[in-house]
Amino acid sequence: MATAIFTHADCARHEMGAGHPESPQRLKSVLAALEASGLASRLTMREAPEASREHLERVHDSGHVDLIFSSAPQRGYAYLDPDTSMNPSSLGAALRAAGAVVSATDLVMAGEARNAFCAVRPPGHHATPLRPMGFCIFNNVAIGAMHALEGHGLERVAILDFDVHHGNGTEEAFHEDPRVMLCSTFQHPYYPYCGADSGNDHIINVPLPAMTDGRGFREAVERAWMPALESFRPQLVFVSAGFDAHRDDPLAYLKLDDEDYRWVTEKLVDIAERHAEGRVVSTREGGYNTAALGRCVVEHVRVLAG
Repeated sequence: MATAIFTHADCARHEMGAGHPESPQRLKSVLAALEASGLASRLTMREAPEASREHLERVHDSGHVDLIFSSAPQRGYAYLDPDTSMNPSSLGAALRAAGAVVSATDLVMAGEARNAFCAVRPPGHHATPLRPMGFCIFNNVAIGAMHALEGHGLERVAILDFDVHHGNGTEEAFHEDPRVMLCSTFQHPYYPYCGADSGNDHIINVPLPAMTDGRGFREAVERAWMPALESFRPQLVFVSAGFDAHRDDPLAYLKLDDEDYRWVTEKLVDIAERHAEGRVVSTREGGYNTAALGRCVVEHVRVLAG
């Protein structure tokens, strides 16, 4: 079974103004890097559908969903927070970013793909059940996880988040839901300035100080994530795949290299092989140096594709 790649042209039409780091070029660079690597011919390309309101409201309050739909502008920009805005194409992009993770979950659960990577934007892990924030409109990975639980009847799913920023929205969605184990590494103190002391038995947060390199990151994953995941035995592994902890990223101060992303992908695939029949659904979060982003996505997808 080939690895599936979910994407859609609408995701490149969302933009938040000249100079905004969460730009359409982030998606274009990923797709170009996959093509240039030779991987694209080994992958199954899928068009991301729009998520339904039912999918969204498994995670988000109906008022949040109403706000996003009512804020979508006919022209110009509508600001949701100081960092996050919508243009006329943003609603469609956000619906397809969430829908990609839902559809990827369906495909993997049906055995039509062993795993999937969602090359989409906007990202999602900062969006809480009640509000958009931090470049994020809907929480794509949380919507996928809830679909696995409620739509497919799974009892245990894991979300592994190695973005440089803490996935506060994902934690808020699942902090009281032991069916979901969230394992997260992130720079701290740093935006969104939370997560260091909010863990519990199924929320495994590992804050890392600025300038932590790959050795420190790997030690944290081995020490905190791996024993917890072995005990939890997830039936499906989701990934919030942020690549902004890379040493070349302009928005943060961790020092990971390309090979660290290959290494952590090997670790999560190993967990999935042992406990989840190899099932992995990964969706892209941060990463703002487009050259490094493209390279690191290739490392990530190359491991998924075996």
